[in-house]
Amino acid sequence: MLRRISNFWLRHIHPRLAPLIATIGIVGLASCLLILFILAKLAEEVLEREAFAFDTTFLLWLHQFANPNLDNLMLFITNLGNPSTVVIVAGITVLLLWWRRYQEETKAFVFACIGGLILNTGLKLFFSKPRPELWHQLISEKSFSFPSGHALGSMVLYGFIAYELAIHYPNFAKIFYSWTVILIAAIGISRLYLGVHWPTDIIAGYGVGFLWLMICITMLKLQRLR
Repeated sequence: MLRRISNFWLRHIHPRLAPLIATIGIVGLASCLLILFILAKLAEEVLEREAFAFDTTFLLWLHQFANPNLDNLMLFITNLGNPSTVVIVAGITVLLLWWRRYQEETKAFVFACIGGLILNTGLKLFFSKPRPELWHQLISEKSFSFPSGHALGSMVLYGFIAYELAIHYPNFAKIFYSWTVILIAAIGISRLYLGVHWPTDIIAGYGVGFLWLMICITMLKLQRLR
């Protein structure tokens, strides 16, 4: 039996997975599987309308640090993930990629952004989770809460830009990735500070955004190999 399973793996499954594993690596594949597992658990609880105890506890703990200076800072940071800012940054990126004649990268970037928008809208409507209302909020949000569109969108947009910069300027790759991680994390924290998202919304947004980003980057890499 084990020999049959082994032969089946080597003949049918391994040839198809080999390019994927070579492209994203064992660590990347394992990370994606772990994130997928976490997302599945979160989605199950949200669908069952179960409350996460640490959601409320963490938001109330974070709110105790609120002050006018932090309010202004968090409003500025959260604006970096607002649709108006995202559209401008995405538009400039598309123009720069097209101007440099990176046609495959341009197509992949547009595909990633449109796909991220569809995922965000579809998942919010599917789960229909209400936003937190624990204190008087500085901004008003009308859409549903799960997953966070700011977390998902910033992961896809700024993550893809960081990847492109790292590819074309490899000597500064660590700097690009480090600042991008800080930016994406700051946007997520700003949503929690402003009280418009639960922590689980941010986690789900990052997870979905990361998986979609990896899919788009992997497709781009496979396209280059061809």
